[in-house]
Parts: sequence; C-alpha cells; structure tokens
Amino acid sequence: MTQPLTGILPVAPTPFHADGRVDEEGMRRVLDCLIDQGVDAICILANYSEQFVLSDEERATLMKISLEHVAGRVPVIVTISHFYTGIVVERAKAAKEMGAAMVMMMPPYHGAALKGDDTGIYEQFAAVNEVGIDVMVQDAPLSGVTLSVPLLAKMAKDLEYVSYFKIECPFAADKLAALIEAGGDNILGPWDGEEAVTLLADLDAGATATMTSGLQCEHIRPIVTNYLAGDKDAALAQWGKCLPLINHENRQCGLRACKTVFMEGGVIGSDHVRHPLKPMSQRTKDRLLSLSRELDLIAMKWGK
Repeated sequence: MTQPLTGILPVAPTPFHADGRVDEEGMRRVLDCLIDQGVDAICILANYSEQFVLSDEERATLMKISLEHVAGRVPVIVTISHFYTGIVVERAKAAKEMGAAMVMMMPPYHGAALKGDDTGIYEQFAAVNEVGIDVMVQDAPLSGVTLSVPLLAKMAKDLEYVSYFKIECPFAADKLAALIEAGGDNILGPWDGEEAVTLLADLDAGATATMTSGLQCEHIRPIVTNYLAGDKDAALAQWGKCLPLINHENRQCGLRACKTVFMEGGVIGSDHVRHPLKPMSQRTKDRLLSLSRELDLIAMKWGK
C-alpha cells in the first residue's frame, strides 16, 4: 500500500446455512453490504469470522471468493494466524498471490499453556516479513500471550513490513501511546479493536483506525474521521450515539451480533454459528435488534 490505512476496517462474518454449510453466495453479499457501509478495508478469516471452526479447504475457498468478489474495491486484510510458522508463511504467500493488501496475525499460541516466547514470536513475524506483504500484529487477550511494547517496537523497527498493530488488551490506550512513542515513524497503523469499545480513548492515544465487526460501520467511521480531522466534539457526539450498541455487542453478543443483524436485514439467510458456539438468548437478540433499529443501520435494511 502506498498510503497507510486509516478509518474503519471491519471483520467480515462468515455466513453459514442453517445446516452449518458455508454460504458462499452469502459471503459475497456480506462483502457488498460492508462496502455499501463505506468501509476503508475489510478483514476476512479473523476470530470474528469464526476462523477457528473452518477447515483448511473452507479457508482457501473463502479467501478466493472474497478477494475475487471485492476485486480491489477496498483493500482486503487476510488473517493467517497459526501456531506453526510454516503454515503461517504459506498462508501469507497465498494471500499475497491472490491480491490481499495485508495479512493479520496473532502471536503463536495453542491453548492456555503452549505459547511462543519472545524469540519465537519475533522469528515467526520475521518469517512472514520475508513474504513481502504488509503485516498487522493482533494483540488480543484471546492468545494469552503478553506482547511487550519493547518487542512490538523492535519488530516495527527491524521488520520492513510489520508496521500495523491492533491493540485490544486491557488498558489499550496506554499501550498504544507507549508503542507510538517507542516505535516512532515505524508505526504506520496504531489501531483500535474490540468492537470499538475503547475507541475514544484509543483515538486520544494516537490510534488512526478501528477494526470492528461489520455491524454499524457507517456510524462508527465518522468517529474516526471527525477525530482525525480535528473535530473532537463531533467525534464525541457520534461516540455517544453509537456506544449503547457497541457495549451490547461487546459485552452481551460477541461475534453473533453481526450475523443476527445481517440476517434480519436480508443480507444472509441464517445467523447460524458452528458448535460448540451457541445462539444468543432471545432476550439478548431483542435488545440487539431494538438498538440496531434505533440507529437505522444499513445492514438492517440492505437486503429488503
């Protein structure tokens, strides 16, 4: 990419038919709906895409469908996380060959106890760096790995393509600020995540983009763009408008929220999640849809 990515870069949900099969046409509709929300990029095969319930064959099919269907309309970020460095590198090569703009990866981990140490983490990112595609580091509690600011800054300084960092750990704003100070100009993308639940604080700390779900991108994006343009009052006002739905998604619904709203709006035919994930309660769903109607979300009417 010639210019650093900023704005909103949502994770695309992976739609399944009610019987659990991947909904390939639904995937195309998801991508079109996200683009119609005015997003700046789209991330696929992430945790909020249920990447952990997809077979290797399904991953490859979804990546091909997504990159061919988006066809350069917005940049596509492909998640490649895996414990084994060899698989991560092969996934990065495949993403680059198919036209992805960037790859996203968590540090190597497998369960609660099997994790890469600082040397192993650095070496895995260095191996992907050799592929020659922009890399985004996902620093999220799910991995159970502590990525220190010195380690992240070292990777940014040493590795040409490791320049983007989505910080989702507790006290994310303080870590973002420390990373920007330590990494300087090598930090091209200090990014917010976790459904934008800490977005305003992260923008105060220097964040330039947010990676949310695909739920309400058209409403969250102005928080970022207004803030970066210097209109912090407008950003704060928009933040207040979005926060009830952000909070409900983050604390009550998780990855199921976007799929449920997309089904309600006719984007996809089913909000199925693969076992052992389970559907949300009707009470939680009712509040989700009520908050979504109040914001008149694009996704709530896109397919109607």
